[in-house]
Amino acid sequence: MDTGKPSFLDSVLNGIRTWARVNSPWAIHFNSGSCNGCDIEILATLTPRYDLERFGVKLQGSPRHADILVATGPVSLQARDRLVRIYEQMPDPKFVVAVGSCGLSGGAFQGCYNVVGSLADVIPVHAFVPGCPPRPEAIIYGVVALLNHLKNAARVPAEAPETVTAA
Repeated sequence: MDTGKPSFLDSVLNGIRTWARVNSPWAIHFNSGSCNGCDIEILATLTPRYDLERFGVKLQGSPRHADILVATGPVSLQARDRLVRIYEQMPDPKFVVAVGSCGLSGGAFQGCYNVVGSLADVIPVHAFVPGCPPRPEAIIYGVVALLNHLKNAARVPAEAPETVTAA
């Protein structure tokens, strides 16, 4: 007798999964062809001064263990296949944070012969952090906004926005 409504056990297990996903996400960083300005700022967020780990975020070396892909730069022809491969190696559910103006629109490299475009042209992006380069506080805000979005989307899936933009 299926009523279409999840059982109590299913709702408790989904709540525990969401809690674990929000409180201890593992991230992997990928540079798809940027000038390294954003990469330096991402590494600064991991230092004790900004301490992204206080939100439970841990930088991981393998895409098979990562929940969040933090990507920078415009997607170049050389990096497109690697980016898609890394994204596909991540377990579901997976989330992408695009950092920097180049990741959002191609930035200063837009229109170059070897640039495919923005990250959203190649893989689905869930959070955008604008800036050239964005400050570490903005990157932290973007990741935390994504985590809050995940927490709220588990409660009210119909009203949750598709993407989050950190200003």
